Amino acid sequence: MPFSLTPEQKQTTFWLVAWLAFFFLLYLLGPTVAPFVASAILAYALSGAVNFLERRRVGRWRMPRLFAVVIVMTVFIAIMFALVLIVVPVIQKEIPLLRVQIPQFLIKLDMMLAPLLQQLGINVQLDMSGLKKIASEQLATSGDQIWSTVLNSLRIGGGAVLGWFVTLTLVPVVMFYMLLDWHGLMRSVADAIPRRYVDQTVAMAREVDALLAEYMRGQLLVMIVLAVFYSFALTMLGLDVAIPVGIISGVLVFIPYVGFGLGMVLALVAAVLQFPGWYGVGMVAGIYLFGQLFESFILTPRLVGERIGLSALTVIFALLAFGQLFGFTGVLLALPASAVLMVAFRHLRAHYLRSSFYNA
Repeated sequence: MPFSLTPEQKQTTFWLVAWLAFFFLLYLLGPTVAPFVASAILAYALSGAVNFLERRRVGRWRMPRLFAVVIVMTVFIAIMFALVLIVVPVIQKEIPLLRVQIPQFLIKLDMMLAPLLQQLGINVQLDMSGLKKIASEQLATSGDQIWSTVLNSLRIGGGAVLGWFVTLTLVPVVMFYMLLDWHGLMRSVADAIPRRYVDQTVAMAREVDALLAEYMRGQLLVMIVLAVFYSFALTMLGLDVAIPVGIISGVLVFIPYVGFGLGMVLALVAAVLQFPGWYGVGMVAGIYLFGQLFESFILTPRLVGERIGLSALTVIFALLAFGQLFGFTGVLLALPASAVLMVAFRHLRAHYLRSSFYNA
């Protein structure tokens, strides 16, 4: 008997192939799609604030959505600029300090390692004058030399710089229009779902939205608290780069263990360069150990909660897996995609537990 498909099966096959082709095209256009994906994620994150302002009333006057979008985007961009203005000048100020202190650090390193190596029967003497000369030459770059290097890099990689400039310009523009017509975009997506699956799909989308909203709110609070804690603690210790390192340590905490490790390494290097002896290094290590325990046992359980189902290992695996598959676009999609997969897994597990295959 020849194999044949019913009209409904033909329609299902056609649209399934069409959607697969569409997602394959997005995969091929990964670098081009990345700014739009970033804009959509930021628009989703800020849509709640826009909706909140839009619902506010003063007497009979209700804020137009255009005003709400402008206010939210202005605040967001101002925060981004503030972070840059805080971090960059402090790092520029520390370059002369590094130029002076790295030779001293090399001397201390030689004094510490030489006796240990001699006890092991290894007679090695570091060429301190040569190392100090190399370090001084690398860090003694004047402003004119820096500007010349920047100009040369612009000539060599002008296409890449232009691409980054276009991306940074395109993201806020796309995000503005997405926020302005967010409800219309959501209705368009809902209208594209087959009617037989619309109720179940909308219910799952609401679960994903609730999960992501809770995760993002909790992580934002954790980032703010830790940025303030590390900045304050390192400032009280007297570390010259306390504010930028503290901000970096707090902001990058959304990448479990990576943000903590990077911030601690930067702080430890700064402490070795700045403080005599090992007192400063020990204090920095103690601050970061306390911060990690505070975040793991108090902040994350209370502000994020285990009930959302996105553990630290899940987030790490999602970032690595989607980054490997889809590059930078995959990194942007890792968190929302893992939330979708988590909700789908819950529904699949519930269906399995209700099935005759399991209960028979």
